[in-house]
Amino acid sequence: MEKKQLLVVGAGASGLPSIRHALLYPNVEVTCFEKSNDIGGLWNYKPNQTDLSTVMKSTVINSSKEMTAFSDFPPEDTMANFMHNTEMCRYLKNYAKNFELMKYIKLNHSVVSIDRNEDYETTGKWKVRYTDGEGKEHVKVFDGVMLCSGHHAIPYHPNPWPGQEKFKGRIVHSHDYKDQKGYEDKVVVVVGLGNSGGDCAVELSRVAKQVYLVTRRGSWVFNRLFDRGEPVDMAFNS
Repeated sequence: MEKKQLLVVGAGASGLPSIRHALLYPNVEVTCFEKSNDIGGLWNYKPNQTDLSTVMKSTVINSSKEMTAFSDFPPEDTMANFMHNTEMCRYLKNYAKNFELMKYIKLNHSVVSIDRNEDYETTGKWKVRYTDGEGKEHVKVFDGVMLCSGHHAIPYHPNPWPGQEKFKGRIVHSHDYKDQKGYEDKVVVVVGLGNSGGDCAVELSRVAKQVYLVTRRGSWVFNRLFDRGEPVDMAFNS
């Protein structure tokens, strides 16, 4: 029987287990396109400005390593309960190495478009246009496509606030925030009480003159740790 051709887009925390489990099916041949020159996706910190998704230099995971890890690959004993992004990236790379996934991943391959193939109504196949590491464009037809490119690459900018054009300070999206350098002794407003907003506010509070954390509604902020240092997600989940 001819094998089904499956494309996985992205070699990060979603793409890697998608490759691994697709390979469990003997009639499926897997190819993964990774836009960057390395695996790890969001968790592979990129110090320079980029259109790709990236964590901040100091980012630590919000869930404990046991509740974060894939069920078929426990984390190392020496890793912190709440892993730094470098440890999380190493965990993903170890996962890929353990299951021999690298041979299915094509680095520096960027998907340009995904369209229904001409015979889609009868075959369900997809036409994928992509560029390789040399910038050359190709077209290939796949039986299935798994989109594992994440949702952190494109920053969301709200509509300008009234009078924003008169503001003399610097406006930066957390997507482009790397570390606290340049914010020493500044008055900073962090808009949004999500993961990124909380991380930015805590880090900047150590060097800035004043930090205001702005949210449109109230919210509960939990510590990562429960009684006696137990990770809070292990205390409330099983």
